[in-house]
This record gives sequence, C-alpha cells and structure tokens, in this order.
Amino acid sequence: MALYEHVFLARQDLSQQQVDALVEQYKGVVEQAGGSIGRVENWGLKTLAYRIKKNRKAYFTLMDLDAPAEAVQEIERQMRLSEDVLRFLTVRVEAHEEGPSAMMQKRDDRGPRRDGRGPRRDRDDRGPRGDRDDRGPRGDRDERGPRGDRETSERNA
Repeated sequence: MALYEHVFLARQDLSQQQVDALVEQYKGVVEQAGGSIGRVENWGLKTLAYRIKKNRKAYFTLMDLDAPAEAVQEIERQMRLSEDVLRFLTVRVEAHEEGPSAMMQKRDDRGPRRDGRGPRRDRDDRGPRGDRDDRGPRGDRDERGPRGDRETSERNA
C-alpha cells in the first residue's frame, strides 16, 4: 500500500465535534478498504487567503494515510459530494514525517534580520496605541488646516 498525506478544509460554521465526526467517517472508509490512518492533526480554524464558497475561514485537518489507491479515490469522491468540505488535497509521499507537522510547530524561531535594521521588536514593546512612538511631533501640522492645506484665512487674504 502507498503512503499519503491528505489535508481537507471544512466549513467555518461547523463545530469541532462535527469536524471530528467527518474525520471518523473518512477513517471508516479507509479501514473498510484495508488501509489505516496514522496521525490526525487538527490545525484549527484559520483565515483563508481568499473566499471559498462564501467562507472566510475554515477548519484545517491533516491525515496520514497508509491505504490502497481505491480508498483514497473513495474518500475524494465523498469529499466532492459533501457540502461541509470546501477543499481537499492528497499527496503521495515516500515516508510520513515524524513529530508535529510544520503547521503545528512554533513560528517564533525567526532569525536576525538580514537588512541590518537591528533586532525585531514584539508588539508589547510598542506604545499604548500600538505605534512606535519613536517619532516626535510633526511641526508642520500646526500650520495646516483640516484638509492639509494652508489655513483658509491666508487663502482669502
């Protein structure tokens, strides 16, 4: 049997229990065809890059499959028919990854900047409004009106 990684996106208005029920349904299809499912990772509700079937968010789920091709084809057929599944992708792999996937690993391991601007600052290092507060007041704002031009009294004179 071949090894596959299968990722699917479920609608945002489902609950986590309904997403787990979908996983169990597809797990039953694979086991009925003589395959098995390794790890199952729920990546949670994430924002999509663009709308898919009027959804801005989706539940992402990864499944490692060890199954015959017929089982994968049946899962994909059922996902195409299901209104709860927005998208899916199945990729054949040589071996399954050990440990958590890249989506589950911590993303704060960025190195130093390459452009010489100094160390990165966290959001907590910023001022109370979230801006940098390292700029002084702008002197030219006092002379300008609400539209950014000189005061109307100068224009009328």
